[in-house]
Amino acid sequence: MSTGDDAPDARSSDPASHAQDNRGMGRRAARGAFVTLGGQGIRIVLQVGGVVVLARLLSPSDYGLIAMVTAVTGIGELFRDFGLSAAAIQAKSLSVAQRTNLFWLNSGIGALLCALTASLAVPISHLYDEPDLVPVVHALAFTFLFNGMATQFRADLSRRMEFTRLAAVDVISAVVALTVAIGMALAGAGFWALVAQQLTAALVLLVSVAVLAPWRPGMPRRHVPMRGLLSFGWNLLATQLVGYAGNNVDSLTIGVRFGAVDLGLYNRAYQLLMSTLSQLRAPTTTVALPVLARLQDDPVRFADFVRRGQLALAYGLVAALAFVAAAAEPLTDLLLGPQWLAATPLIRFLAIAGAFQTLAYVGYWVYLARGLTAVLLRYTLVSSAIKIVCVVVGSTWGVVGVAAGFALAPALSWPLSLWWLSRHAPVQLGTLIGGALRTLATFATCGAAAYLVSAAVDPSSPWIAVGIQAVVYVGLLAGVCAVVPALRRDVRDVVVAVRLATRRG
Repeated sequence: MSTGDDAPDARSSDPASHAQDNRGMGRRAARGAFVTLGGQGIRIVLQVGGVVVLARLLSPSDYGLIAMVTAVTGIGELFRDFGLSAAAIQAKSLSVAQRTNLFWLNSGIGALLCALTASLAVPISHLYDEPDLVPVVHALAFTFLFNGMATQFRADLSRRMEFTRLAAVDVISAVVALTVAIGMALAGAGFWALVAQQLTAALVLLVSVAVLAPWRPGMPRRHVPMRGLLSFGWNLLATQLVGYAGNNVDSLTIGVRFGAVDLGLYNRAYQLLMSTLSQLRAPTTTVALPVLARLQDDPVRFADFVRRGQLALAYGLVAALAFVAAAAEPLTDLLLGPQWLAATPLIRFLAIAGAFQTLAYVGYWVYLARGLTAVLLRYTLVSSAIKIVCVVVGSTWGVVGVAAGFALAPALSWPLSLWWLSRHAPVQLGTLIGGALRTLATFATCGAAAYLVSAAVDPSSPWIAVGIQAVVYVGLLAGVCAVVPALRRDVRDVVVAVRLATRRG
């Protein structure tokens, strides 16, 4: 445990020791990637399972009320962190005094946001014309305080590469929170079950990281160099704020214009698909960044890995999203229940949006690997503006129009993102676009065929419908990949990319 002195993290100057440290770090990073992927997989199972179970116990209106609050207050989470967790993790050296000051900064911001959010409960309820939101806002305001206090404990564990502990904390908090939510839903608590789920997750996470982190904050100190940490945090916060505005304009628009029921439908579709997709994509960054860092001085191999990485995302995630778009109706019936069938077109459009977002995701790897955060901020401003316009215009046609606008936005900004990337990094624009279009056309054709076969058979059970479409889709996709030479090369390239990314450093 820290003794409270101001010494920065030690760095050896002996070359042999330094090389040994690098090898050890490589092994720990490889183990950490494995543990992180495993923990993320468990969290995804819990998330999807929670959506499936709670959707049968709660109504769309219950989800809509909570989504109304989080669409407005979610921006506070960005200010609560202020980019300081990432600042602490990436710093080459961090003294105990700096870490302590960061803890009090995050905790103070969390306490301030807690009070501010509680004071805005009535205005938020007036925004949506929902009086029930007042006590919900008061309760959820405490998540800012809990998360603010937990920020630097969690950052300390990340900095020490304690990936197993972090994965355990995430899983335990999710399990306890989901258990509480299901119990309260069974008891007839309605939307309060969802409130309790968020509060429980935040509180359990705080207690867990505080117990596991081998460091305790002292009293804040003046005259400690903080400028570099705060500058890093502010630049990251600016990018996150722009991204948040673009990512939440859909929920805010639906809540204000169409009410809790429609927002509840949209929220379940979004949580089931987009939130799960985000959790699936996130670990790929952990794996890809070290590889791209090693290839910084080799533009040819750098570009080749980006190309292979895009293909790996396409054949791993976009292929699955194409199937979801084709089988949206029986999947909705199967996972959420027949009372949620109105969410079918929403899931279909969100799957399309996810496909284009995933094809552009390699750009995020490159921006981080090459330190192009300022370029990323400028692109985020443009892509968020496109999304806001598409969603607001789409809302003219109701909640389905919002989902269609949400899908159209990444379809428009995806080629722009690749062009933007090619101007600042050694990537092959034509190759990336050609590979993406080839895979999109293949998956869309196989998905359409699976949909038509299922519609012709018209099965009475959603299980049978999903099974028929899965067999047709996978069979056609495998056959096409075996016959078409370009697709065979794609599959080989994906295998090479996975081997390179998972090879121990």
